[in-house]
Amino acid sequence: MTNPNMPQQPWPAQPQPLYYPQPPKKRKVWPWVLGGFFACIVLLFGGCVALIGGAAHEVAKQEEKRTTAEPVGTTVRDGKFSFHVTRMDPPVASVGTNEFMKRDAQGEFVLVYVEVTNVGDKPQSYFGDNQKLIDDQGKVFSNDSMAAMNLNKDLMTDINPGNAVSVILAFDVPKGTAPAAVEFHDSAFSGGVRVAVE
Repeated sequence: MTNPNMPQQPWPAQPQPLYYPQPPKKRKVWPWVLGGFFACIVLLFGGCVALIGGAAHEVAKQEEKRTTAEPVGTTVRDGKFSFHVTRMDPPVASVGTNEFMKRDAQGEFVLVYVEVTNVGDKPQSYFGDNQKLIDDQGKVFSNDSMAAMNLNKDLMTDINPGNAVSVILAFDVPKGTAPAAVEFHDSAFSGGVRVAVE
């Protein structure tokens, strides 16, 4: 209890708490970086899938075009060349009359006569080695270059735009092979197109 006769002493001043400003909270950056990284991966993967899907579709279309044989007598086009089968001879055991150049077949030669026309706008080189024969079981046979030397003036020739050359293809196949189609190419890397020869 306070004595009223005693002078009042002021209360000592209370110390004010010191104020220190809080540093701003650092936001964690790694979740954003990680999220951005995964978003890029997803977009990149999606783009690759779309690109591969489109390419696969185009390859499938080219393969279907290449493996679908046009009827015999049809003029077909691959790249800068058009090809027209004019006839096919019965199989023979050998070709050539020169005793040094004569070529005997391992089986028998199927001879296919073709007219090749340059339908492009600049010279294009024709190679008989680019042409293939397909039998009725899907087996693929290459043109025999040595035999072709006995049948053609040139194994390789440049054809100018609008010009045509007649060539004979010689395919060495097992005896009794049933030819189904010839696959024509304007170059070694072209898609190719088939003509039925059965």
